[in-house]
Amino acid sequence: MAAFDLHLNPNPRERIGFPYVVVMQSAQLDFLPTRLVMPLLIDGERLDPAAHQCAAIPARVLREPMRSLHDQQGALRDALGAVVSGI
Repeated sequence: MAAFDLHLNPNPRERIGFPYVVVMQSAQLDFLPTRLVMPLLIDGERLDPAAHQCAAIPARVLREPMRSLHDQQGALRDALGAVVSGI
């Protein structure tokens, strides 16, 4: 599974607020049994990432990706960077 792949949120209770998760973890760490994901809401063409709620989840709970958000990687990385650096 690749970084920036979009998946249906595997937690049905959390799907109400954030129906999707996006993989934020580099493929260099694919040997790990977990993936760092960011909850995500998509409103039309607008992404609403919840970077402050990123979590490691078991890779096995992620099904086939719905699509790649590779074209949105800048915005996704900026959201994560804002949590880490405060900018």
